[in-house]
Amino acid sequence: MNPKPILLTAATGFLALGLACGKHAESPTPTLPTVAVRLVADASPAGAGWVAATLQRTDQATLSTRLAGTVKRVLVTEGSAVASGQLLMELEAGDLLGQLKAAQSGREAAQGYHRRIKALQAQGAATPSELEQAASQLAQAEAAVAAVQGQLAFAQIRAPFAGTVQRRDVQPGAFVGPGQPLLTLEGRGSLELTATLSEAEAAGLPVGRRVAFDADGRVGQAVVIALAPGGDALTHRQALRAKVLQPSDLRSGAFARIQVPAAAKASGAEVGPVRVPATALVRRGELTGVFVEEGGKALLRWISLGERDGDQVEARAGLNRTDRVIADPAGLQDGQPVRVESAPKEDARHGR
Repeated sequence: MNPKPILLTAATGFLALGLACGKHAESPTPTLPTVAVRLVADASPAGAGWVAATLQRTDQATLSTRLAGTVKRVLVTEGSAVASGQLLMELEAGDLLGQLKAAQSGREAAQGYHRRIKALQAQGAATPSELEQAASQLAQAEAAVAAVQGQLAFAQIRAPFAGTVQRRDVQPGAFVGPGQPLLTLEGRGSLELTATLSEAEAAGLPVGRRVAFDADGRVGQAVVIALAPGGDALTHRQALRAKVLQPSDLRSGAFARIQVPAAAKASGAEVGPVRVPATALVRRGELTGVFVEEGGKALLRWISLGERDGDQVEARAGLNRTDRVIADPAGLQDGQPVRVESAPKEDARHGR
């Protein structure tokens, strides 16, 4: 068989494929049409902003023990109302009870010896140094008893104040270690709001100032009682505590929002949260972004969302205050040419 036809056929096919690829490479890329868009106008609330907060009782404690041992019994469950000093949980303490009996026996022996030496010393048959030594031995024996009794106290978990059991972390038979959370107890004291604020948000909230908040669909009033002077090393935010004045029957642990004053001016630059209307948001799967106009094109920016206030949403990350956000990005593609429509406040920046 002559191989030449096969070689020619393969070469011809390769040449045809090369020509096809060349034609494809030379075909022009479709150009996206230029569309008219409208920029976001001033979209921030007129007088104030909101920060997330949590409601909690002023007297709240997570109970633990200094011992390592097995849980013998648990006398309460979630929702149980307890009195101050009430026994809530007990650990196995057989070893400690044995140590206590031994310590008590030693104390009784030291007491008897001290009495004999004291009687002998009164008769002149014992020296003052012997009596002093007997008194020292008695003091050591009494200290040993007190030490074991102190350890036994940690085997019994009692309520430090009257309240309600919010959480039970262990069951009978579980082995627990020193410092391990066992029960969470909440008292019947007043409610507090706790939150973290940026430097700009904290600037308008000195200690003693009243603030409005909402929680569980209800509006209330609170007064700032503590504000950390420095920010966290990682978040650079300051911790705030505010005592709830009214209403007083809110649910502890509920999510809340504290109203903060309008953004302050710092070095002539505007600070505070950047907000955009919900209509400007673009969702692709689990990601959320907005289109910004830059250089005559629509560029997609992924952002991190914060609190929502009506039809406005806070952009915690991904946007600068000077970005020109497109109000209605329906149908836009990343990099598509755009033409900004003339409209009132067309060049206004969002988030002021």
